[in-house]
Amino acid sequence: MSTEDSECSGRPKESGWTINSYYNIALLGRLKDEIAEKWPHLKKKKVMLHQNNAPCHKLVKTVAKIHEMGFKLLPYPPHSTDLAPGDYFLFFDLKGTLVGKKYSSNEEVIAETEAYFEAKDKNDIEMLEGRYNQCHFTLEGNYVE
Repeated sequence: MSTEDSECSGRPKESGWTINSYYNIALLGRLKDEIAEKWPHLKKKKVMLHQNNAPCHKLVKTVAKIHEMGFKLLPYPPHSTDLAPGDYFLFFDLKGTLVGKKYSSNEEVIAETEAYFEAKDKNDIEMLEGRYNQCHFTLEGNYVE
């Protein structure tokens, strides 16, 4: 692992699409159809939807459609605009490692963080991929749980 930011398979791709409330509502309709087709036993269950704080996700029309469809919208954690839910597995533990320590430079913090990730059992993180694949499917490149 590295603290460097590099391209990865989950990184959003640039596209010419405009993501707005109309697009999002259409996508939600397709999502409901996909769920009914792939998991018919979930038709009568409450679907929990987690999405980021993108402006089109917070628009009144979009939120109204989510409620109309019977989905439960999970609250997005405050101050976490760029963290995916899986990141909390790592950062909660990392916080415990760093708490209470004093650093005199950014380089010391980076070195400590890199040492933390190097010492991590890679199987722990690889197990997240199995869980992810078990719980998610893709819809036009968007990951859905």
